Formats: sequence, structure tokens, C-alpha cells
Amino acid sequence: MPTLPYRTLAVLGLLAAPAAAQQGGPALRIESCSHIVIPQSRGFALNQGDAAIRIESVAADVKILEQAAATTLDVTLRNPGRRQAEAVLLLPVPDGAAVSGFSFDGPSPEPTARLLPADEARRLYEAIVAKIRDPALLEFAGFRLIRTSVFPVPPGGTQRLRLNYEQVLPADGPRVDYVLPRSESLDDRCPWRIVVDVSSKSAISTVYSPSHDIRTRRLTKNRVLVETTSTAALEPGPFLLSVLREGDAVTASLFSYPDPKVRGGYFLLVAGLPADLAAAQKKSRLAREVIVVVDRSGSMAGLKMDQVRAAALQVIEGLEDGEAFNIVDYSSAVSLFAPRPVVKDAKTTADARAYLASLRPTGGTNIHDALLEALRQEKSQGSGKRLPIVLFLTDGLPTVGRTAEKDIREMVEKANASERRIFTFGVGSDVNAPLLDRVAEATRARSTYVLPGEDVEVKVGNVFQQLFGPVLAAPVLETVDEGGALTTRRVREVVPSRMPDLFEGDQLVVLGQYAGDRPLSFRLRGDFLGAAKAFTFEFDLATATTRNAFVPRLWASRRIAELVDQIRQAGAEVASGPLAAGSTVFTDPKLRELTDEIVRLSTEFGVLSEYTSFLATEGAALENLSAAVDTCRELLDTRAVGRRSGDWAVNQSINIMEQKSQTWRNYSNGFLDEKLNRVEVAGVRQVCDRTFFRRGSSWIDANVLPNAALVVPDEVIEFGTEAHGRLVDALVKEGRPGLIMLPGDIFLKRGDKTVLVKNPGN
Repeated sequence: MPTLPYRTLAVLGLLAAPAAAQQGGPALRIESCSHIVIPQSRGFALNQGDAAIRIESVAADVKILEQAAATTLDVTLRNPGRRQAEAVLLLPVPDGAAVSGFSFDGPSPEPTARLLPADEARRLYEAIVAKIRDPALLEFAGFRLIRTSVFPVPPGGTQRLRLNYEQVLPADGPRVDYVLPRSESLDDRCPWRIVVDVSSKSAISTVYSPSHDIRTRRLTKNRVLVETTSTAALEPGPFLLSVLREGDAVTASLFSYPDPKVRGGYFLLVAGLPADLAAAQKKSRLAREVIVVVDRSGSMAGLKMDQVRAAALQVIEGLEDGEAFNIVDYSSAVSLFAPRPVVKDAKTTADARAYLASLRPTGGTNIHDALLEALRQEKSQGSGKRLPIVLFLTDGLPTVGRTAEKDIREMVEKANASERRIFTFGVGSDVNAPLLDRVAEATRARSTYVLPGEDVEVKVGNVFQQLFGPVLAAPVLETVDEGGALTTRRVREVVPSRMPDLFEGDQLVVLGQYAGDRPLSFRLRGDFLGAAKAFTFEFDLATATTRNAFVPRLWASRRIAELVDQIRQAGAEVASGPLAAGSTVFTDPKLRELTDEIVRLSTEFGVLSEYTSFLATEGAALENLSAAVDTCRELLDTRAVGRRSGDWAVNQSINIMEQKSQTWRNYSNGFLDEKLNRVEVAGVRQVCDRTFFRRGSSWIDANVLPNAALVVPDEVIEFGTEAHGRLVDALVKEGRPGLIMLPGDIFLKRGDKTVLVKNPGN
């Protein structure tokens, strides 16, 4: 794309307040323009009858060097009206930001941009909010503000703006945090593309975003390129990025959120591996012993069989010389390439190529015996310790031998004396998805599904490329007291309860609840580069803040997924397909209690799934949670328990796996439906650290439940009154002004009182 003819400028007096403000006057006469544009929110028309300017897209280019960050925003605007719009750009920015440039396309007077301190920005916001009677801007009350000069947007045309600002980032031990303020509203979303180039004099262990799905590319040990994915393009909320600079072999940091209801709070521990493993260290990493289990049943005929052969050969050729492999192929019966795994060299690779070429699809699917044969093999000959891995591929349900899901699952648990990691691959949707998930997770591995139209070879290759010798195998996270002794009293409800092996480039994210406010100490131990090692970390909980609202939401999301999976796996006890009357896992009172907990967590934290999305619909009676539990239980019964294969089973597996490993907030509660299409849940909003459900024109704080329909507010506050201003002041001090940004009536819990905030409607 050709470079735009941006007119640049050197901004003078960047940190000084505007002259009008210094004299006590308003920072901006809002009558001097017709539109206000806030890229983090939307455009606002100040004149009645004008169509608001639309923000078509925003591209953020961020460069972080040590603790310094330079942010460039490229904003594309469209004027749907028939006359030229005179607009002003307002940009909420973190404390310490300084403007370094502002430009726009086309001829105009010299453009300028000034930085307003928080109190001036607050007065400006209030003036605009009072004029347009839209509470949305209150979300940014308390922020400093960049204000630009008036610029034109032609009728029916576009305008492109570029604004640059710089800031010094806060650090917490080895961690540096970057924040790009944006609205948490799901309304008026436009696509954002965010690219962050991170550089550091010391090696970078890992980068982590709790707010958005990101893709990372390591350029060197000191430089990482970060980009939001297509999934995150329309996700609202501030963009958060944390950079962990390397300390010892494993680097860790803690985010904490205080919550008196759990007599402590919630924590998120993120740990990263060394950025650059020296050659000597790479040699000491665990070698692999890989058994590829190939389905050659009749249903594999044609393209699938060709792809599976290629995938198996790709794995074998991808092994280092000296690592080991074997091939187990199965249909009605089971066959072996070799009696035990063989060491990879030129001859064994050539023999494996010929063996794979000879395989012909025929017969049924004996999953039980194929897995048993893979697990019972003797270890390969040769010196050194090897990590035993199984890559298990199937395109169908077990039809030969022992076919019961429960029997196969129990066999794997009992026969896996060598602690082999079983990575399962379901080719198509005619597979027992809960079985493949359980086998993988129970062995510190993961399941993968090759959907119609996808290439088996590519999917297997993508997984195997990440398994280049684990850096930390069989990791265990323990909590220790001040003396280093194990303690069970400081943390609870930790997820995941069983951690996977960590390979090069992986990061560990663990969530849970903590008790008390004393410093929290963890010990992470495992097989590090072939030798047993432990790493100890201590974190000060004095840094706990409600601004880390993503922590309890992420914890709840993972916890709900684990509870759903417990119920789903219990379905192995009953026949697959629709359950007969009375044949239900919920005759077990423990499983009934799990449903209660799922509904409680869903309503409190606003984490909705295909089993609880009904909570956000108008017809759901939030005042009667027992009825909601019954509905949730019915959905779990028919879907999670009753659907063991087919698209509806595969979609649940993918959703549950994503939720169990979730690292970003997922504001829109997106998930795959039974047709494998991504859907979102409307009618619920997560703002700051609260969840709001929409009922008619009102928004109900989840803390007001379960008596939403019967609630009588203790206080009614009208928009724009003095009482409203006092409430805004209080919320700004708490860092929660966004709680009253929603349009329409808001039932808000304040201490032990319920406040009704009467905002203008849509």
C-alpha cells in the first residue's frame, strides 16, 4: 500500500497543560467541532441530527525497549453524512504518556495534539457526556487524555489519522506491563490490528496477554514480535501485554486479585522457559521415543490413508538420530513394525518408509488392543533416558475387541507403567471424542481433531514440531511456607491440577485461590533438561489489585471447563446416544452438585458456554437459580453426556480444551456450536470486575442476584445529578468508573446496598 501523504509536526510543550486550562478555563470548547472521535470507543455527533463518524479500523504499532514503549495509532474514519464533519480526536492514555506526533491526510491548518492531565480530561468528558447524554465516556474518567486540533472528514468520505505517544512502563520484578486503554463495551466494535515489537538487553523468557489472543514469533533471544490473531480483531477491552525478562533458568511472575469473599483472593502465575538454550543444554534435553499408532481400518481408504502414511513418515524423519520409534498399525487386528522401538538411523528410516507404503485399509477398528500394544512395549535399547510419546490416530469408533469407553479408559490408566504421553488425533467427527480427550489428558498430552477438509499430515506435523525434547518434563507446582516446607493451606482450587510437559517456547499459566495476605511461595519441580530440578518463587500479595479483574474470570472459565468435563467423562458409565429415561449420571448427588457450581460460577463471573448461554436470554429467570440449574443439567445430560461422537461431540471437545487452557478473557463468550461455527453470547457484559445481565432496558449486577426481580433499590441516582457525580468520583478512586457506562438503568451493588443508576437509554 503506498505511503499516505501524512503531514507531520513537532509538538511543543507536550507535558504542559493548554493555556486555557492553565487559566482555569475549559480545555476545549466542544461547540468548536461537530464530532468527537475516541478510537478506543466510537465517534460521537455533538449536533442533533448528524450521523456519527464511524471508526472503520485501527492499527496499533507498538515498540517496547526495556521499560520504554512507543505507540503509533493509525485510525481510519468514515463520514456517513452529507456535509463535512469537523472532528476532534480524544485519546485516553495511561499515566506518564507523552505525545510525540499527530498527523492526518489532506490539507489543513497545522495539526496539533496536547496532553491533558486527568482532572482536565475529567471535566472535558463530563461536558461531552452532559451534551450528548451518553454515559459511555465515563469508562475513561480518571485517565489522562490526548486532545487533537480540529480536522476535517469529507462528506461520504474517509480520513486517516496517525498519532504517536510514548511512555515508561511499570515493572514488577522481571515483568514489564503494557496497557493500551480501550472500551470494554461489546457495542460498535471495529477491527483492531495490534503489533508489538518487544526488545530487551536481557533475554526475553516469555510474553503473555491475559486480554487477547496473540501470536508470537521469536526473532532472537532478545526480541519477540507479537500480533493479535484474527479471533481477537473484534474483541473489546484494554489490550494488556506482559513481558517476562529472563532471570534464572525458569522465570515466573504473579498477578493477584483481592477478594474478601474467598478470604484472600485469586492468583495467576505465569512462568516462562529459557529464551535460548545453549548447545550443551540442548544436547542434555530428553530424547524422544515415539510410537506412531496408525488406523488402517476400512474407513481410512483413499486420501485419509495417504495422509496418515505421510504424517507417520514425517514424524519418523523429524526425529534426531539416536532417538527411537516404532509403528503400531491396527484394524480388526494389531500389527507392529518392530517388536520394540528401534533407534532412528538411515536404515530403520528406510525400512519404516517401506513398511508404511505396504499398509492397506481393511476391517474394523480395534482401539483397545492397539493402545494396549503401544503401552506394553519394552523401552528401546541404547543409553540415556528417553521421553516416551505415543501419537495415536483414529477415524472411527471402536468396533472390534473391547469397545466400551470405560474399559478402554481404565486399561490405559492401568497399563501405562512407562508413563507414555498419548497424543490423540481424531480424524473426522465419527470418533469417541470424550475417550480421546481423557486418554490424552490423563497422560500429560492433548487431543487434536482433524475436521473435514483439513489435512491429517499438517495437523500431526504441527503437534510434533512442538515436541522437540521437553525442557521441563512432568512438572509439579507446590506451595511452600516460609521455611520451604510443603503447605496445603495457602492455595486451593488450583487449575490445571495436572500440568503438561513444557517444550521450548511453551509458557505455564496456573490459576487458583489464595488465602491470607502474607507473601506466597511456590516451588516448581520436574525433569529440567534431563535432570531433576526445583525452582522456588516468592511473591508479595501487597500488589494485589482489582485492576487484575482478568484473573478471577480466567480462573472461573478454567474451573467451569473442568467441572463440565467431569460430568462428561461420567457419561462413560452409560450408553452413548440419547439417554433412556432414568439412565442419567445425575442420580449421583456429587454430579448434581457440580451443576450447581457451574451455574453459580457462570452467573457470578459471566463465563457462559453452550450449557449456560441461556442465562443471557430475556426469558431466563435470574431470580430463580434453581430453575437455571435444572435447565443446565438438562443440557449437560443431552449434550455433554449423551453426545459421544459426531460434530456435536467434537465441538464440545474443542470448546472444553480451549476453556481448560484459556489464557485470555474472551469477553464475547465465543464458542463453537454443534455445526462447528463460532458463535457469541449477547445479553451479558463483563465490565471491570463485575458481570451485568441485560433484562429489558436494565442491566443487573450479578452481585444483586438471585433476587433480581424482587429487588428494591436502597438508593436511586439520576444521571447528571450531584449524586451521580459523587458516584463517579468514588468509582474513579476504585478504578471502576466503567461500571456505570452501560446505557439504561443499572442495578449496582455497592457494599451491602443496591443502587439503581438511571442512565439514558440506547
